[in-house]
Amino acid sequence: MKLEQQKGFTLIELVLIILILGVLASVAVRQLSSSITTAEYEHTKKELDQLALAIVGNPNVYVNGSRTDFGYVGDVGALPLNLDALITNPGAYASWDGPYITNGTSNNDLKKDAWNADYILSSTSIRSTGSGSNIDKIFTSTSSSLLANNLYGYILDASGQAPGSVYKDSLIVTMRYPNGSGGYNNSSTLPDNNGNFSFTSLPIGVHTLSVIYIPDSDTVSYTVAINPESENKIAISLPADLF
Repeated sequence: MKLEQQKGFTLIELVLIILILGVLASVAVRQLSSSITTAEYEHTKKELDQLALAIVGNPNVYVNGSRTDFGYVGDVGALPLNLDALITNPGAYASWDGPYITNGTSNNDLKKDAWNADYILSSTSIRSTGSGSNIDKIFTSTSSSLLANNLYGYILDASGQAPGSVYKDSLIVTMRYPNGSGGYNNSSTLPDNNGNFSFTSLPIGVHTLSVIYIPDSDTVSYTVAINPESENKIAISLPADLF
């Protein structure tokens, strides 16, 4: 009785199998590489978003109808010189209220993208270059929109009367805001006959506006949110019939 001889692979079949395995391996490597690149991109993009919020705050955070989150710029009155300033006080600044990123990000992680390249901070954006092409997070159109805003307001007494020529010199309006180097400015102005006043070159943030009625040394203070690239206005009604 003869045993049936098992047929093996021919050389051509082996070559075809090797080619097919090579193609499958190449596809798998490309898919894995694409997945890694996507993960790195998403990680970097998320970190850029966090850094931007730390610098200029979250425009969607409101309390009682007013924006309250303005980040580093809102507290200090200047752009950070580097990303370290978002984690540690850059110079014993009294106005610094950080850290502005508190999710466990270390200083080194903070400064580098997913490809271990340093982020590049400018006056309007943060840039990642590690992927071979730039990934930009623009946090403002111009630096002046963060640092040089105006406030317009007017003052009436409790009965709705403007100070007029008689009482306008009896009022002083002051604005306290961060000066960009860790302290505060206290700017003052006088209203006109109709109670109108204004302040210019204000940084974004929540600042203190005070109205002083000189004859009685009475002071009324308000918190004012200065928003970027918008008409900042305030109407003040004093708590007594003064005019």
